Amino acid sequence: MKNLLNLLCLVLGLGLTMSCSSQDQAKKAYLFAYFAGNGPGEEAVHFAISKDGFDYRALNDNQPVISADSISKRGGVRDPHILRGEDGEFYMVLTDLYVPEDGWTNQGMVFLTSDDLVHWEHSTVFIPELFPEKFGDVSRVWAPQTIYDPAAGKYMVYFSMKQGDDPDIIYYAYANDDFTSLETEPKQLFIHPESKSCIDGDIVEKDGKYHLFFKTEGYGNGIKKAVADQLTGEYKMQEEYLQQTKEAVEGSGIFKLIDSDTYILMYDVYIKGEYQFTESTDLEHFEVIDDQVKMNFHPRHGSVLPITLEEAKRLENAFGLDEQNWITGTNGDQVYEKNVMVDQEKSTIYLPVKNETDLATLDPGFDLMVGYAMEPSGEQDFSNGPVSYTLSKPDGSSQEFLVEAKKDNNPALKGYYADPEIIYSHKTGKFHLYPTSDGFDSWSGTYFKSFSSADLTDWQDDGVMLDLHKDVDWANRNAWAPCAIEKEMDGGYKYFYYFTAAQQVGVAVADHPAGPFKDTGKALVDFKPEGARGGQEIDPDVFHDPVSGKDFFYWGNGYLAAVPLNEDMVSFDKNKVKLLTPEDGTFREGTEVFFRNGKYYFLWSENDTRSEDYRVRYAFADSPMGPLTIPEDNLVIAKAPEKGIYGTGHNSVIQVPEKDEWYIVYHRFTRPHGIAMGRAAGFHREVCIDRLTFGEDGAIIRVEPTVEGI
Repeated sequence: MKNLLNLLCLVLGLGLTMSCSSQDQAKKAYLFAYFAGNGPGEEAVHFAISKDGFDYRALNDNQPVISADSISKRGGVRDPHILRGEDGEFYMVLTDLYVPEDGWTNQGMVFLTSDDLVHWEHSTVFIPELFPEKFGDVSRVWAPQTIYDPAAGKYMVYFSMKQGDDPDIIYYAYANDDFTSLETEPKQLFIHPESKSCIDGDIVEKDGKYHLFFKTEGYGNGIKKAVADQLTGEYKMQEEYLQQTKEAVEGSGIFKLIDSDTYILMYDVYIKGEYQFTESTDLEHFEVIDDQVKMNFHPRHGSVLPITLEEAKRLENAFGLDEQNWITGTNGDQVYEKNVMVDQEKSTIYLPVKNETDLATLDPGFDLMVGYAMEPSGEQDFSNGPVSYTLSKPDGSSQEFLVEAKKDNNPALKGYYADPEIIYSHKTGKFHLYPTSDGFDSWSGTYFKSFSSADLTDWQDDGVMLDLHKDVDWANRNAWAPCAIEKEMDGGYKYFYYFTAAQQVGVAVADHPAGPFKDTGKALVDFKPEGARGGQEIDPDVFHDPVSGKDFFYWGNGYLAAVPLNEDMVSFDKNKVKLLTPEDGTFREGTEVFFRNGKYYFLWSENDTRSEDYRVRYAFADSPMGPLTIPEDNLVIAKAPEKGIYGTGHNSVIQVPEKDEWYIVYHRFTRPHGIAMGRAAGFHREVCIDRLTFGEDGAIIRVEPTVEGI
């Protein structure tokens, strides 16, 4: 069939200049095939597309494009690899494995073929059935890939296998003509010179050499490379690891950028739930380019295939692109790109612009996914209201949008930050804001920054003021949820900064609210209070009582602990620790205490920070050590779905000096994309500020979270 097709193309080529297959058409985009995780329903084929190889957007709302149940023996598939064949067909191979039931043991693969990347025919390949004498006892058949072998004129499938106590070895075999099975017995392609396990092979040819990238399984957990003159060997391993991280990695994938000499080596940083991209022109030296890569999904081991414009449009039409994701970029000098909001049903686009932007001459600079176009282009006058734009879609249809540009103050800090603490400094005459540095998978940030403002709206980034790796000896991970206080001492001002690190609480001291801060050298809280069940030692809060003149300290996740601080502000008597956990069952974390008109207010966050229903509640008390009285209606702030605002919690409160003017500082999911991120929204958060008001009886009037801010 392949030879017949090539002959037909040759005959047609004598009289026509048109291409016979997509193999000859110019590649303009990229298809990323991946699976999503180890849980039920996550081991399936997912697709994402990119027009530049760096910015990928999931198709089908990041749901599977091929059901694992319909193609596999075990009910799950992993490690998808797609090859564009010499005949213009597409060949996909997958690991046939369902981890929730099988653990890490399997014996098979899935082979698929397609002529359009949308419709696929499948076959299962069970190694013990095909080769019972030699491979009847195989316990792992992992991460297959396909490459065309010009010497054999066949498609070669290579994969790792494990038998008994032997290490995982990378084998190869040739597929039959219709790509439904293997027609040759697997042979060893590469075995580690010290007989150690090797998995996740990926081969690329460059300058007549074949480069086999693989993972060193069980010893080092890194990416190495072996090189050979022939596709089937003999491969010689190079000693150096190629991954550019100290974290454990797997699933290396290598592809070449279109019309470029640059190769991208990507791999799954699986423990941290990240994917790292690196680049190289010689396949020897790789540099991290994570700052150039954007994805609205969290992939596991996958592969990237260059595709044509028509193929990209076909995929978009077949599986759909989320309404927030056909805009891939805007004029970053004037527009806050992360907060651009598209409402497909209302045909509106919201552009949050920077304060210095001239709305009369704004060029949104829309950068769109493959197959989309927007008119008009260039500068437009947004000063008198929304401007009409026409969107042309890949299927040939169009849609009119009203595009509005506004100068809004939420989020108050631009970027991913959370758990904000705010103080007013009499030394500087400014407000100082201390957040958790967010945007790191699983809250894995390791440093704290500070920001300052004279008016609560224009915030200056004062830089990193405490770095766990450089400034703290007793912990080096999970820099979370700080609090701070200004104290007049010894004729000047001292600043005490309490912070979470490695699920303990420490304290650092400085002479200026922006630092530098010096850690005291040990954790202040490294124990669970008596009577506390479960929870974590995190989320400190510090409060100066204007009535008694004393200072009090609070902390806890799952429980609320309180204790008077000693005069040195860096110690307390453990015997005085008291549990004040609210009895209504809503307390999760994030205590905030303040005093107003004779009342002590205790605020806390309810639910998990990854939940859209993360929100703030409060209670009254007659002293800083309780007990707490919970009002009947004690909700302070919660989500506003009609505005695209979710996950409003972990707050602090600030009073403007000498005024009965109060503000609540809190975080929310990044808007608008957070709500579609799943649990990852819980570490992609933004800091916002809104007005806090009170009734005549002192009750907090529920805050309506805003886009405008203050």
